[in-house]
Amino acid sequence: MLKLIIFDCDGVMFDSKFANQEYYNQLLARFQRPAMSTSELEHVHIHNVMDSIRHIFRHYPDQDLAEVNAYRISLDYTPFLGHMRIEPDLIEFLEKTKTRYKLAISTNRTNTMMPILQLFQLESYFEKVMTAENARRPKPAPDALLEILDYFEYETDEAIYIGDSIIDREHTANCGMRLIGFKNSALPAEYHVTSFMEILGLPPFLESH
Repeated sequence: MLKLIIFDCDGVMFDSKFANQEYYNQLLARFQRPAMSTSELEHVHIHNVMDSIRHIFRHYPDQDLAEVNAYRISLDYTPFLGHMRIEPDLIEFLEKTKTRYKLAISTNRTNTMMPILQLFQLESYFEKVMTAENARRPKPAPDALLEILDYFEYETDEAIYIGDSIIDREHTANCGMRLIGFKNSALPAEYHVTSFMEILGLPPFLESH
């Protein structure tokens, strides 16, 4: 029976593509590099921050990535939060599920995840938040999901993950967890939805009533 719902952040809880675009272009601009291409934006939208930095600076072998990372750590993320767009029915879904299921997050964000939860007053919904910073290995490795399962003392088939990218498919496949493809009908997943409230009508949720 389903007991645990695990959420991705970007592309699921929030439409954050424009925020990511502004953020990574700021890193590039700080080191006098041109803005990202469309394909680079797609890459950083689903990968962890260190992989993203390596990718967007890959054409600049003279650039010290440690210096870029130091600037990233010092950079106040607050101005970029205004570009985050929360899914319109996320809070309604959280309210409907918070007493019936345990809720957790597994994201490739790092030190920006908690400020986002605080700004949108979502902290109280999630008992366990795993990021690329506190997981042993970031997505698509299964480490974050396994740690969440260990924390709640649940089995894999008692959990389900909501994601939107191939990284999320690999993340769940690496530990045998079911995936709900969010707003991405082309993603290989056990289920597909275009909104959060649709999820309540999926078989695992109907079976756990």
